[in-house]
Amino acid sequence: MANRLAHSTSPYLLQHKDNPVDWREWGDEAFDEARRRDVPVLLSVGYAACHWCHVMAHESFEDPATAHEMNQLFVNVKVDREERPDVDNVYMEAVQAMTGHGGWPMTVWIDHERRPFYAGTYFPDQPRHGMPSFRDVMRAVSDAWNERRESVKEQAARLIEAISGTLPPMAAPGEEVLQAAYGAIAEGFDPTHGGFGRAPKFPQQPVLEFLLRVKGEPWAAGAAEMLAKTLDEMAAGGIHDQVGGGFARYSVDSHWLVPHFEKMLYDNAQLARLYLWAGIELGRDHFVETARSTLDYLMRDLRHEEGGFFSSEDADSEGVEGKFYVWAKAEIEEVLGADAGPVIDYYGVTGEGNFEGANILNVVGDRAPSGLSAAKHALLEVRGKRVRPGLDDKVIASWNGLAIRAFAEAGAALREVRYTEAAVGAARFCLENLGDERGLMRSWREGETSVTGFLDDHASLAVGLFALYASTGEETWYSEAMALVDGLDRFAGSDGTLFATADDSSGLPKRPVDNTDNPLPSGSGLAAEAFLLAGLYTGDHSHVQKAESALGAVGLLMDRYPSMVGHHLSVLHSSRRSRELAIVGANPDPLTAVYWSQFRPHVALAVGGDPDSLVPLLRDRFKEGETLAYVCEGFVCDLPTSDPAAVEALLA
Repeated sequence: MANRLAHSTSPYLLQHKDNPVDWREWGDEAFDEARRRDVPVLLSVGYAACHWCHVMAHESFEDPATAHEMNQLFVNVKVDREERPDVDNVYMEAVQAMTGHGGWPMTVWIDHERRPFYAGTYFPDQPRHGMPSFRDVMRAVSDAWNERRESVKEQAARLIEAISGTLPPMAAPGEEVLQAAYGAIAEGFDPTHGGFGRAPKFPQQPVLEFLLRVKGEPWAAGAAEMLAKTLDEMAAGGIHDQVGGGFARYSVDSHWLVPHFEKMLYDNAQLARLYLWAGIELGRDHFVETARSTLDYLMRDLRHEEGGFFSSEDADSEGVEGKFYVWAKAEIEEVLGADAGPVIDYYGVTGEGNFEGANILNVVGDRAPSGLSAAKHALLEVRGKRVRPGLDDKVIASWNGLAIRAFAEAGAALREVRYTEAAVGAARFCLENLGDERGLMRSWREGETSVTGFLDDHASLAVGLFALYASTGEETWYSEAMALVDGLDRFAGSDGTLFATADDSSGLPKRPVDNTDNPLPSGSGLAAEAFLLAGLYTGDHSHVQKAESALGAVGLLMDRYPSMVGHHLSVLHSSRRSRELAIVGANPDPLTAVYWSQFRPHVALAVGGDPDSLVPLLRDRFKEGETLAYVCEGFVCDLPTSDPAAVEALLA
């Protein structure tokens, strides 16, 4: 037995390098070995911050007897879903088709043609709660493979057929689709606690951004209230790290109190941006402060010293979920002394606790006590001496694109140079470390890259770089964004469908699509936004047509399951209201300040002082000695103005 994970670039795979399981990474070698031995492949998919992945590892993969049986019956493959979203995508569809639900760890048995024939998620080491034990399932699968091979093949064929259908493309959806989608989303709103649906409750950031974008529409009269209620409840809840900033991935209850404690870059990048713009648009200063504390958390705890942002922090420390984050009442009293009382009352701290005998801090008081900021600083300092949760220190292109956008927009809107510098640092890191002769790579860790980037990597980084260009006026970022947009054609099918993998990818039983938000914006939705922005900056209508094609490809989902395609809906809304703002000259700040004073995702901002600009939107607009703004639609512009009030009126 030789565990083959020791040289992996994935921290999740490295967590399993000392298992007695003969793990292999995904690839031809594993399937060649399965063919040689005439056994199935057992695929186990998870990620570093996944609590139940750790549970199954401790119960089964670290158990010598279970590992021995795995090695005897199967060729075992371990995959990090964050590093290989293509593999995760295909086989998660099989899990959902077989069981009606999904989740991680994902456990799938695969034949030699890479077709799934049996699948599930977490299996316990002993039968419990109506679930069979992992070893019982393994034996049953092995028996079926050896004794009923034809049935196994038929099951594999049926599963592949079930998950291989594609949605019929439609014409670019219209305004009526937006209105119907809003109505359907509003029906699922929880008026008591905010958010959507019941426990477990996820923030659903793309849906919240859709509410933010449409809140001024006459047909979306309740959007602002739903958005504000959700953001208020989340900010007050235990899902929000009241001491250190940032948000956990989701709440196990319906009222945001008890989180699954892992903290992901993609959640926090999106939520920081949402709180920033909701605070500005709705006049809620505490939302802006929540945005700041979330961005500060990312800079403090998830940033590589050279600028890129790491992926996540674990839910567990010292083998206990949430241990790093919870407090005993006596601890707070010891840290804060005579000032503890108001803080204890504000956060609802009791001797009994609200989570397994300890306290998850959540806001129950109506008004923050004086000195709260200093108290939080003191608690953070003490907490910092605890054993930290595990860090997944790989840098993922897609997730960094979201972070670059959040920091770039916050830097411009709040006039905070350090946020702009964080965006620039992350952009430089990604371009220098994730790009090579093969193109953009998915992830980086300790000088090593993983696999070629996917649709979401190219699209998310492009959108992030467009935002960085708009916030700085540095055309390098525009050029790099356009290069990424030009590469998106490699992900398009003949009917305009955007696939998760490029056209030269292989090794899966079907070519995966990336059409639904989960909870990142989908690769297709981000690509539609990147195409739209490219069209606005260049005046090239072919880019706009590609955006419309990407939107049309999910028209059926918009109609039937709008909450699954929130980012597409946001892009559709912008596409029907899109404008351009070109600002040229040596003193653009008073004019750009108008743009950044509101949330204007439907307006492409180009800023420059060079008459020979690379940006088509800026060309032939310079006048010596003047700084001018042009508000345009389809490159047809109003008369230029140097008056900020006039720019405000033209954009209104």
